[in-house]
Amino acid sequence: MSIPDNELSPSDATRRRFLLGAGLLGAGAAASVLANPSVAAASGLPHAHGPSGGGTAKGGFIFLAGDHHIHTQYSSDAQYRVLDQAQKGQAYGLDWLVITDHGSAAHAKIGVEKVNPDIVKTREELKGLLTFQGLEWNIPAAEHATVFVTPSKNEVEVLKQFENAYDGTFAPATNTAAQNEALAIAGIKFLGEQVKKRKIDGALFFANHPSRRGIDSPHEIRGWRDADPTVAVGFEGAPGHQAAGIPAPNGRGGARGYYDNNPSAASFPLYPLETYRTWGGFDWMTSTVGGLWDSLLAEGKAWWITVNSDSHVNYLDQTDRGPGSDFNADGKYNDPVYTGTVNTQAGDFWPGFYGRTNVGASSFSYKAVVDGLRAGRVWVDHGRLIKGLDAQVRVAGDRRSHTGTPLGGVLRVKRGTSTELTLEIDLQDVPNWAGFIPVLKRVDVIAGTVTGPVADRDAFTTPNTKVVKSFEISKTSGKVSLTYRLGRLDKPFYLRLRGTDGNRTQPGLLGAAVDPYGPQLDVAGAADPWGDLWFYTNPIWVLPR
Repeated sequence: MSIPDNELSPSDATRRRFLLGAGLLGAGAAASVLANPSVAAASGLPHAHGPSGGGTAKGGFIFLAGDHHIHTQYSSDAQYRVLDQAQKGQAYGLDWLVITDHGSAAHAKIGVEKVNPDIVKTREELKGLLTFQGLEWNIPAAEHATVFVTPSKNEVEVLKQFENAYDGTFAPATNTAAQNEALAIAGIKFLGEQVKKRKIDGALFFANHPSRRGIDSPHEIRGWRDADPTVAVGFEGAPGHQAAGIPAPNGRGGARGYYDNNPSAASFPLYPLETYRTWGGFDWMTSTVGGLWDSLLAEGKAWWITVNSDSHVNYLDQTDRGPGSDFNADGKYNDPVYTGTVNTQAGDFWPGFYGRTNVGASSFSYKAVVDGLRAGRVWVDHGRLIKGLDAQVRVAGDRRSHTGTPLGGVLRVKRGTSTELTLEIDLQDVPNWAGFIPVLKRVDVIAGTVTGPVADRDAFTTPNTKVVKSFEISKTSGKVSLTYRLGRLDKPFYLRLRGTDGNRTQPGLLGAAVDPYGPQLDVAGAADPWGDLWFYTNPIWVLPR
């Protein structure tokens, strides 16, 4: 990066633009956009074209909808074939998904290898769907995480080696918490090393349902990120299991995401009780303006959010595990069979039915999805609240198509330069999978000062982040174009966006001055996921150069 663009050969200039766009240039050990702004993606990739019938072109990228947390008959608490999940995911509008069966003794011994032919077959049969292989890692000393790799001849070998060496299931019972935390760090570093050795093209880690049991402490999250920021890139902004909130008698009348826990001896003791519940279906770490996610972003840490299904057994399905199954012996259940009984007590939706993670990719390919996730070019929604979104930060008045900085990106300008946010939203005009057309009512701009590394790595609030602008949306069809002037740059900051159907709001946990109309706490038994829809984006930073 010390060599000016005009001194590069044409081929090197093209390569630099690609690496910047993918969020890869110089990203190896940097944990902060302050130290290395190219950790988060800069704009500059040309317009890409997606697969037939898939992807939405926005801001020079195609946005591909996906789900990184899905279980099959190779998980001890699930039942479906890989092809079942993949076909349904594609039918419900997904472009990519990840099979993440539970890490366990049976899975490590035979499951990783046995599921792979099913995944390979699915890739062959569903050419318009990118099907990754991964697993749900039992993080030593913490909760679960999605770990997945790009397809290659080494994908099984790498995942199998990782699971056997680093899964919490196999950690010695005599380990201290510190030893288990170190084991988790070593596991993340191992994945990064496999990429450097070119065994695989890419590997990613997302912490799953991080607040469900309160055991993912702030310093652990920071430690994962810092271990290798090309691998550990984020957490679920909203958990799966959203159907668990459908009220009785039509559903189980439980808590969205199965967030119905209380603190335990293993929980981080400073988390408030509100940690253990969802807010508008989203995790407390994400939904609290000025909370844990914002404390990471205010440090300049490139840390992203996603949503997914966590599909195990799905709401209104009419199948069950095949008879005569012996999971412990076989590492899988027999293929599901039709029962004729509608399951209203299941807590999950099919992949793509409710939540989706929309990734800005340079092409329809496995590597492009991984690069887009790593770069933070992501917005998420529930219930298909909106159809599409393009958010960019610009030097005020500069509307050239190649100059905007997209989600996950860093805009560096001279101090005193005026900047602005431009936002274009395609409003929903077709029914979602519940049969109604969602209506967007409000969009919030959330902004915070970038203050650099914290002294206390267990910090989970930041005092300078708040909702700085709310747009009331009156249109019900077509496009909405919004502009928000960010003023002259006097100190580094970031912003992120949030939108809602407006059905359930309340002042945020840190007060109305910080968040006047945030999501409401979800109450078990009265948490209909379809009546409370939100979208969230990943951040954009603006820093002085």
